[in-house]
Order: sequence, then C-alpha cells, then structure tokens
Amino acid sequence: MSGRSDARPRARRRVAVALGALAVVLVLAVVGVAVMQRSIVFVPDRREPPPVASVLPGARDVELHTSDGLTLAAWYLPAADGCTSTVLVAPGNGGNRAGRASLASALRDAGFGVLLLEYRGYGGNPGSPSEEGLARDARAARDFLLDAGVPAASTVYLGESLGGAVASGLAAEHPPAALVLRSPFTTLADAARAVTGVPLGWLLRDRFDVVAHVGRVTVPVAVVHGDADTTVPDRLSRRVADAARRAGSTVVEVEVPGGGHNDRVLASGPALVGAVVDVATLGGAAPCT
Repeated sequence: MSGRSDARPRARRRVAVALGALAVVLVLAVVGVAVMQRSIVFVPDRREPPPVASVLPGARDVELHTSDGLTLAAWYLPAADGCTSTVLVAPGNGGNRAGRASLASALRDAGFGVLLLEYRGYGGNPGSPSEEGLARDARAARDFLLDAGVPAASTVYLGESLGGAVASGLAAEHPPAALVLRSPFTTLADAARAVTGVPLGWLLRDRFDVVAHVGRVTVPVAVVHGDADTTVPDRLSRRVADAARRAGSTVVEVEVPGGGHNDRVLASGPALVGAVVDVATLGGAAPCT
C-alpha cells in the first residue's frame, strides 16, 4: 500500500512541474511577441537608395520635416506643367522607395505627379517606425505638397497594405480629393490572425484600424485587391470597401484575378492605375492629359 501512496504524490509533482514549465514557455512567448512585434510588423530596407535621377527620370530627391523633428528623404515627381493632380503614396511595411519606382512611373504615364513617402527607419531615414510615427510622416508629406503648390483638392492618397491604414488615417484628418487603398486589411489584429490563426490583437502596441478610419472619410474611395493574396486575404479588403460604403463614400472596388500581395500586376499594374484615375476623376482631381 505504501508504494501506491508514494506514487500518487510523485505523479502530482510531475504534473505540476510540467504545467509550470508550460506556463513559463507561454509567458516567454507572450513577452517575446510583445517585445519583438514591431520588428515583425515593420520590415524596412534601411539602405539608402541611389539618387532618384538614376532610377526615375524627372523626379527629385526631397526632404520632409516631421512634427517631432525628423528630416526624412523622399522622392518627388512633379506633375506636368499647368497641372497639379498628384498621388501621395504611403508604402506598405517592407522595402524602401526604390521598390516603388515602377508604380511612380506608371502613375506619371497616367498623368499624375507622385510623391513617394519614405517612412522613418526606412531607406536611410532616421528614427524607428510605429503607428504614431508613420502618421507624423504622412502629415509631413502632405505639408510638403501644400508647400510645393499642390492643393488638397488636387491630391490623391494611395496606401499600400499597411500604408492603407496610414493613408486612410491621414484622409480622416485632412481630406484629399480621393483615397486609394491597395490590399488593405481591416485592422492589424485581423491581419495577424489571418496569417497566424492566433488572436494576437490584445498584444499589439499598434492598431492600424483601417475600418475606423474609412468610417470618417467623406471622399471617393477605391479599394483594389487580388484574389490570390495570401498575405492580406481579399475578404479583409472587401470588408474595408463595405465599411467605406456604409460611411457614405462613393466606392470603386477592383479585384485583380490571380493577383498576389507583391505581384507587379497588383502593385503597379493597369487595374490599380485605372482605379486611381477613376476615383481621382470622381473627386475632381482628374489626371493631366
């Protein structure tokens, strides 16, 4: 009898040790996600791109000045003489401005000027990215265009993926002529859950709530998404379009068949550029012809 009596406490101790170890692992995992999340969300190419003239003829290297004292490099391709219709591009979470040269070129060919915003911590810029920081960077880009003689009524904001949250937030504060969202998600928490299958929203320091932003937008909105996007499932982009409709915006929604998140056909192809032209025209900022 004594052997069986001794076995039970030992078994209970083993279970307690195993549960304790599991709890430690879970705590460490949570702490790791909390500490490292911004390095997961933001994936900058920190290298400084070459001079813009060697990549995008006619464009200029310019500086943006943020409200918290940073000076950011960006690329500016002015509209044709006599025209002010300009697209302010808020990038996604990866790369740097050199990777958006083809988009700028396509928009120029369609009759727009282009400002390629470069966030803090990207492309040789100082600072570290965060939701608040990127919002400051976007405001600095808008201020640059106003100072350059491009009025709000001639400006279209274009946000790529995570940049859709940046662009829609700016549009809610400072309405442009029109807003274009390429591969937008509803919230960062929804995007994280779609990729991982785990509800991580309560851990996230940055929210990037696109649905809340578009609920306060009053200008025409275009939503462009690919049906083969495995990074931001197109169901999330469709929900963004629905939210904009509920808010009363005129919505141009375009689905790109076979378009993956970073595929050129979606990132700078005719469907995206055509949507920019359509929604800009609706907003009174038709491209130069």
